Amino acid sequence: MQASSPIASSAVPTAADPLFQHLLDTYASETNKVADCWSRFQDADLLFRPHARSSSVLEILKHQLLSERRFFGEFLGFPEPPANQVPPATESVKAFHDRLIELALPRLPVMAARTQPWWLETVPFFDVKRQRIWIFWRRVLHTAEHRTQLTVALRLLEKPVPAIYGPSADERWAGADPTTSVDAAGRK
Repeated sequence: MQASSPIASSAVPTAADPLFQHLLDTYASETNKVADCWSRFQDADLLFRPHARSSSVLEILKHQLLSERRFFGEFLGFPEPPANQVPPATESVKAFHDRLIELALPRLPVMAARTQPWWLETVPFFDVKRQRIWIFWRRVLHTAEHRTQLTVALRLLEKPVPAIYGPSADERWAGADPTTSVDAAGRK
């Protein structure tokens, strides 16, 4: 299972509207999964790129921090630090990991205070308009895309790949029941 949970469940506030508690729980959980993935790298891996046209590990870490700041600040209207203060002062795995958590924690109470009318309001998103809840889920999916890129880099670097939503080839636990067969998929 996940090696670390920098955002403890006790740090996740209660949503003003219980219908949206899952957003807070998901954001904290996804951030923890990202942090766990990032922690598998060493500083010497930061310039690794699986292909000449692929982003390096460092570029992905930096993009994750900056794009989250943009999604939450520009599109959702959350208070965010200026963009030039988002990347860590030192380009190390630990610095990026710590900065990810530092930036994520203050977003939780802002999310918790929002109610259904706010989440369902349509706002500008790049060159279109979308509901804020759609923008939030797009952010989660965008994060998952980059985490997946990094798990490929981990595999190519011959490092253990963390379990994300279930066991990986490197991490399993008692009770894990991956669906790798027709029989398993057919259970009721």
